[in-house]
Formats: sequence, structure tokens, C-alpha cells
Amino acid sequence: MPKGPDGQMRPADVVGNAVKVMRIVTGEDEEGYQDDGKDPAARALGAKGGKARAAKLTPDQRSEIAHLAAEARWRKSK
Repeated sequence: MPKGPDGQMRPADVVGNAVKVMRIVTGEDEEGYQDDGKDPAARALGAKGGKARAAKLTPDQRSEIAHLAAEARWRKSK
């Protein structure tokens, strides 16, 4: 069964999915979110980590990291 952007279950057929989305938008049905069990405070701190790391790196370090990532992507696709 297809899943929505946050892992919620959706109908498998196109028409059923369209009806489900329409009901959510109009307020007839609620979006069924599943709790993944992660601590919201830990999730918020994790979201800050990448920005904090990028702020500490010099432009040359960021460039080197980007270069290595590009090489890894090209190496993977061959």
C-alpha cells in the first residue's frame, strides 16, 4: 500500500487516493499520522546539526566535501 510523505497509509488506486486527499482537504477526514517514537527535542537538535557544521567549515573544506560527494555519486552510477 502506498505511503504519504510522513509514512501514513494511502489507498493503492488513483481514484481512491484522490477521494482520500479531497476528504482531508475539505475536513471530512483527518490525516492519520503515525508517531515514530522519536523525541521531538532530539529531532529539533538533529535538524540544527547540519547548519552548525556548515557554519564551522571554511569555504575550502566545504568545497572539498562537495567534491568528494560528487565523485561518490559518479562512481556509484557507473
